Amino acid sequence: MFPKPRPDVVPNSLAFETSPLVKPTGFREYDARWWFGHPGSTKPPELNLMGVQALGLGLGTLLHELGKPLEVVTGHDFRGYSMGIKIALAQGLMAAGCTVHDIGLALSPMAYFAQFALDVPAVAMVTASHNDNGWTGVKMGCDRPVTFGPEEMGRLRDIVLSGAFRTAPGGQYRFVENFADRYLDDLAEGRRIKRPLKAVVACGNGTAGAFAPALLERIGVEVIPLDCDLDHTFPNYNPNPEDMEMLHALSAKVKETGADVGLGFDGDGDRCGVVDDEGNEIFADKIGVMLARDLSSVHPQANFVVDVKSTGLFHADPVLKERGIATDYWKTGHSYIKRRVRDLNALAGFEKSGHFFFNAPVGRGYDDGLVTAIAVLEMMDRNPASTMADLYRALPKTWGSPTMSPHCADEVKYDVVDRVVKRFTALKDAGERLAGHEIVDLVTVNGIRVTTGDGTWGLVRASSNKPELVVVVESPVSEARLHEMFRAVDGVLRENPEVGAYNQTI
Repeated sequence: MFPKPRPDVVPNSLAFETSPLVKPTGFREYDARWWFGHPGSTKPPELNLMGVQALGLGLGTLLHELGKPLEVVTGHDFRGYSMGIKIALAQGLMAAGCTVHDIGLALSPMAYFAQFALDVPAVAMVTASHNDNGWTGVKMGCDRPVTFGPEEMGRLRDIVLSGAFRTAPGGQYRFVENFADRYLDDLAEGRRIKRPLKAVVACGNGTAGAFAPALLERIGVEVIPLDCDLDHTFPNYNPNPEDMEMLHALSAKVKETGADVGLGFDGDGDRCGVVDDEGNEIFADKIGVMLARDLSSVHPQANFVVDVKSTGLFHADPVLKERGIATDYWKTGHSYIKRRVRDLNALAGFEKSGHFFFNAPVGRGYDDGLVTAIAVLEMMDRNPASTMADLYRALPKTWGSPTMSPHCADEVKYDVVDRVVKRFTALKDAGERLAGHEIVDLVTVNGIRVTTGDGTWGLVRASSNKPELVVVVESPVSEARLHEMFRAVDGVLRENPEVGAYNQTI
């Protein structure tokens, strides 16, 4: 029997080589994320390789419990330690009797595609996405195209931490050669951009650099690569199109080269950020409104799903209102939105983080940054008289913040959010005003989104991936109202001493 994980395992010890280390907080709401460390780091690791083996054995045990065939696609992102983690994960899966289909270096959506192309029910993609070098994680699922949610992740955590593993014979390993070519061929098939377009493609030295530039060139786009050489130290900035540093670099390159658009991909290629031809850094929720306008002109009965961090324009935009387009606001998180898109049979789902989910005939229901990039380019192709900046200006003006993330420890962040929900609820029940305006609506499907009478709103929720909270504010009135709402929301947060400094503010 494989040993049960121990909480007292430290590096450079016998126990670190003979016992699994798996920190419980690594099991997030819809994927897993741990600090693994790298040469030179002093932060204690939250996971070791035996812990990864335990995770694989636990996942195989869970698949057996769920009555799923014991076959799993696995791949890894471009980090110095990801292949080793994938091998350890595969060992654990095989010990549980699973057949592992290894597609090698991959994007997360490439692994999701493999579930369909190889007819394999489950996926376990080794990636820390946009997290700093030193982090690792696994995105898992067994019901394509969706990935695990809180129920499955909670059960997986319990199996692994309790050591309740089921070993079984018959485990096998299969390496799938040249699978990336099959994925790229599928994306390029039948797609051709007729309008001459020049795009800056930024990859932050992450995994997408191996795939995105070549794909976009194949469909007829002139590509100007920016930080597309693979380098897992991320020497320029983290590959995160929600991070202003990456967007600033993309904007500068667009203006320098006179490109028609800038497209930025995150570390595992399931998200895409956009900069227009004038260098405006367009938050992903606004791109979602633009795509909803475009897609609803082609698919008149379309409906959409968006996360609670997203702009209020999905309800207020006059074009979407005139067309009778329905949009559902739902929980933030790629697993939540993916499931909601499937359950509502929506044409697409949009997250402010840049995770976009396209159902047939556009996509297969999972988040793929390359499919998003193609959708943006096809939107421009369908509007040859308009620049990207023209399409952006056509939206009603709102003032919105980036996603801001004050530090808050994993062990207390959900309790802090519960306190904030109660505080705002009490304010509304008492008829008190927030930033000088009446509170007219509270949405509590994921943290709390508080809206005042003039349409200005603020959101507080717990990050599912990091020891942080998430704060977003928007106003359709003015920049001054945006700042007033931020100060009001931050004032409530500061009532909780566990809340630390922001990564960025407005």
